[in-house]
This record gives sequence, structure tokens and C-alpha cells, in this order.
Amino acid sequence: MPAEWEPHAATWTSWPFDEELWVGHLEPVRREFAELVRTIARFEPVHLLVRDEEAEEDARRRIGTDNLTYHRLPLDDVWLRDNGPIFIRRGQDVSLVNWKFNAWGNKYQWRLDNEAPEYVAQYLGAAHWDVPVVMEGGSLEPNGQGVVLTTRQCLLHPQRNPGLNEPQIEGYLGDYLGFTKVLWLEAGLEGDHTDGHIDTIARFINPSTIVTCVEPDASDPNHATMQANLERLHTFTDLEGKPFEIVELPLPQNRLELLGNRLPPTYANFYIGNGFVVVPQYGDPNDAVALSILRPLFPGREVIGLKSRSLITGGGSFHCVTQQQPVGRIWKGD
Repeated sequence: MPAEWEPHAATWTSWPFDEELWVGHLEPVRREFAELVRTIARFEPVHLLVRDEEAEEDARRRIGTDNLTYHRLPLDDVWLRDNGPIFIRRGQDVSLVNWKFNAWGNKYQWRLDNEAPEYVAQYLGAAHWDVPVVMEGGSLEPNGQGVVLTTRQCLLHPQRNPGLNEPQIEGYLGDYLGFTKVLWLEAGLEGDHTDGHIDTIARFINPSTIVTCVEPDASDPNHATMQANLERLHTFTDLEGKPFEIVELPLPQNRLELLGNRLPPTYANFYIGNGFVVVPQYGDPNDAVALSILRPLFPGREVIGLKSRSLITGGGSFHCVTQQQPVGRIWKGD
């Protein structure tokens, strides 16, 4: 599994729909999503999955840009990082792995979402691997050199793969994604319905550097969890036994809620593409602080802050709704 900063052939994503699903926020969510897609399309091709005619017409009207291919495919939701394929590369050949998806432990509808990887494989003409194991892209953070970060809260959740233990999961990650070292953190953010996805709390920005979230307010439930993760990260090493450089990234200062439940806004849910990084912004005092920390870490890339105050009402942000297709020759099984 290549690192996200390696060259992309394209970005795959899907268009928001269903006012009820977005609890009355569909209109502002679509405005934010259009800006996200327009921004990515400035730098690389985008493949956009649209549920139906209304969704496609709405997306075309709002986005209004080239470098974009539309695909009509019914889905249950928009979090393609988790229900879409995970692309892999061997030499110059690119293919994908089709893991099972069950909406983060059967929390929501998922049967249509589970069809997305097969559609992508057929469109690309890619031979691929179907694995009878639940795995979500947002639960895995690779450094591109055989190391992956994840959390026990997610991968060992009893509603995902109750018959698998930690060594068995590591075996699947090694066999199908090429990881030789799995680094386990314990847990993620309060209010994260994905049960601790790594892409909301700790991210590689190069093979030897990890950005991780911190919460200075000791009264906040995230404080103890993020502090434990920080301490654990300082003990981790790469395949050569070298420690990683750890960069601290604050969480948003203001608490956000929806229907009385806490939301998990985070600046760690950025998306890295060809020549750019898009960073979620929430109208928070720490928005500018996060950008000032991240910009020096990505030399040669334009680090762009985009609004995500409405998108986070669905529980995620830019990384959660995107999936990168690495550059390479599509492997057809020959």
C-alpha cells in the first residue's frame, strides 16, 4: 500500500445526498464538498460517484470544472475512504483489495456501499483480491515503507471481525497490503462513530515523521487519550529501529455537537495529493494554528484550508471522503 504523498493517477470520491441522512445540513455540506472537489481537480483527475440523476445534476451545477469523471452508482453514504477499494502497487503495477465493509460495526446501512470496490475494479479493468475481512481505509495509516499505524479500538472491535485476534489481523495486513510492522495505538477521539480511526488522530507526513493530535485541556475526555497516544508514539520505531519524529497538532478549541452528541473535528483529517494538501477548517481559533504547523511539513505542496464545519456533522472530513489511486499500470492479472 503506497503512502498517500506518492504520485496519484486520480482521486476517487462520492457526492453527498439525502437530507435526512445529513440531518438538515445537506445544502451546506454540498457547498463545502463542491469546493473540495474543485480544489482537488486543480491538481489531479477526480472520479466522482453519484447516487442518481438528482445528485449528478446537482454536482455538475455546483462544481463546474473539468478534470472530473462522473459515475452513476447507488451508495448508502459518502465515506469512500472506508467503503471504497484500497489500492496497492507491485513494481509499476497497480491493483486493489476489496475488503468487506459493514458501516463501522453495523451502525448504519452498508450493503450498497460494499459494492463500490467491485465497481471501481470493473471500471479500471483491474484484477484484484476479495478478502472476507472487515477493513476500513480510515483505520490504516501507512508510511510507504512497510509500517502502518492503527488502533486497537477500531480493528479489534467485536462488531467487525469477532473471530480474529491481533496477530491474525496483522497477518492479513501483511499478506494483502504488504505491511511488515503494525504499530498499535489504543483509542481515538470522543464522539468518533468509527471507533478510533487513525486518520483523525495520527498521520504520517513522510516515512519518518508523524503528526499527532493533542488536547491541552485536562478536563476534556480527549486529553488523556491523546496524551497516552503521544507517549506511545515516542516509543515506536521504523523497520530499522529508528524512532519517528513526532509533531504535535492541536485539536479544535471549540466543542461541536449535533443533537446533543459530540462531534470529532480534527485537523489530522487532511488529504495529501499531487502538489497540495487540503486541511479542514471549522471556524475555530485553532484553524490558523493548525495551518501554521502543517505548512512547513509539506515543502513543495500548497497547503489549503477549506471549510468543513458542515461536513463534520456527518462524523468525518476530507480524508474520510477521498481515496487516492496511485500512479501505475493497471494490473489485469496477466
